[in-house]
Amino acid sequence: MAALCGNLHAYPWIIRLILKHTFSPPDNDRMAHLCGPMDSHLRTIESGLHVKIAHRFEQFKVDGTTARAEQAMNVLQALYEMAKRPIPAEQVQLMLAGDTSLQGTSHDLSVQTRRGELKARTANQVGYLNQIATHDITFGIGPAGTGKTYLAVACAVDALERSAVQRIVLTRPAVEAGEKLGFLPGDLGQKVDPYLRPLYDALNDLMGYEKVQKAFERQQIEIAPLAFMRGRTLNHAFIILDEGQNTTPEQMKMFLTRIGFGSKAVVTGDVSQIDLPKTQMSGLVDAERILRRTPGIAMTHLTSVDVVRHPLVARIVDAYDARNQRGEEVPPNKPATRKRSTS
Repeated sequence: MAALCGNLHAYPWIIRLILKHTFSPPDNDRMAHLCGPMDSHLRTIESGLHVKIAHRFEQFKVDGTTARAEQAMNVLQALYEMAKRPIPAEQVQLMLAGDTSLQGTSHDLSVQTRRGELKARTANQVGYLNQIATHDITFGIGPAGTGKTYLAVACAVDALERSAVQRIVLTRPAVEAGEKLGFLPGDLGQKVDPYLRPLYDALNDLMGYEKVQKAFERQQIEIAPLAFMRGRTLNHAFIILDEGQNTTPEQMKMFLTRIGFGSKAVVTGDVSQIDLPKTQMSGLVDAERILRRTPGIAMTHLTSVDVVRHPLVARIVDAYDARNQRGEEVPPNKPATRKRSTS
């Protein structure tokens, strides 16, 4: 028994905690919005945080490990405060992905878009926005779904609408993710559209389709294929290089030296999804090694904790990272081995 108690003190996170809370003032409509249709929001929280939630009217009980139970109660409290109207299912998922302790604090940065204030949802995202605001060149490195590109575009839109810059320049290396697209028809814009679609989607979401089209007509937004940026100097611009992991070191150096007076540059990329030939060094990996101690340049590393898509995305990222850390290499087309059951 003494040994068991010692283990519990050594590993306090395994201790289970039951938290009870009564939401006030009592409000049946709020309760219905908080719980979701057939308690779907509560089931989402249970699944995402591995806790058990029971309630009777406004009285709630959360059972789970200490940290998870406290986090679940924080999420419930935050949802209750916004439950004057129905809460979309994706909002609950984003609350689980984000850090509710950041909301409403003085450290919570935001940028203005047509949707209102866009706020960071995790501590790393707060740091990312901070670094974009205070540095002329910022690297956002992390897996899919962490908001590195979306937040960069939001900062660019905010800067343009505040007249802090005169234009937004978007660029991306034209490297296929394993497919061969062949010769694409159309003019230059139509040829690079498939590569820049994520940036278009973010712009349309943040500004609205008609406003984006007008900005293109006025040359306030420019699409510049990376290969065509050589020799240019970009003054008073907000420049975003997306998918930076697929640049070569020469391309990355060329891009970084395009920045002019009154300009900001943000480079985003995921070093776990490099589509270059295996013998080719990634420009993002190379720049991270060379520039990490260079004054005026910031490096933000985002992780699966910062994923703000479907909760499964974070688990997928973690599963692939775990395999890479074990150094496992699966031969092409060879299925995973399964243990044969003996009966």
